[in-house]
Amino acid sequence: MVSPFEVLDVDEDADDEAIERAYRERVKRAHPDQGGSIEEFQLVRRAYRELSERDRNGDGDGEGVDPADVDLAEGSDAREPRSTRVEFLDYEAVVDYGWSLDDDELFRKASHADLDPDAHGRLLVHPDESLLEAAERSGFAWPFSCRGGACANCAVYLAEGELSQPTDHIMPDDLAERGFRLSCNGYPLTDELSVVFNVKQRPELDDLILPPGPFTRR
Repeated sequence: MVSPFEVLDVDEDADDEAIERAYRERVKRAHPDQGGSIEEFQLVRRAYRELSERDRNGDGDGEGVDPADVDLAEGSDAREPRSTRVEFLDYEAVVDYGWSLDDDELFRKASHADLDPDAHGRLLVHPDESLLEAAERSGFAWPFSCRGGACANCAVYLAEGELSQPTDHIMPDDLAERGFRLSCNGYPLTDELSVVFNVKQRPELDDLILPPGPFTRR
């Protein structure tokens, strides 16, 4: 038996918020698309559900999960992590209106600018999907290229919230500190995000862009 705390790499006295943050980080690394396996992915989900049940029922310490007992086809009756609410804005609108990325009123201005729904709006990111995957599932055509964290074609500017970056081979520390992230493998760590997408045309990202290819969305 493996302790669910060990699976999620949290202390036994971790609160709900810490457990959920740990789950969001851990499940991304365990996802088969990120180099993990189905077994590992389901083990992480089982550990989170056990701790969720413990908190909901007022039980004591989590008893543990057995990797051999993980049912790959099982459903989930326990509480799942919440989806993240994302407000997005197309960088082209920022340029057209002469706005600035570091303007605290940027999204308020966008809400009063009568922009097209694909230029400014909201979407939900489910716990097991990246920001780009959520945008595509919602019918939006955000730019991308490699999908592997090796270019900045899918870059976004993070105005509010936190977005993890489990795979990033390209973004320099100084740009990351300024709020630039990759949407192709960026996973929300907070319940709400505000992002500006399509920032690949920013001059500081010029050297990080791949030329268009057969699977590139410009």
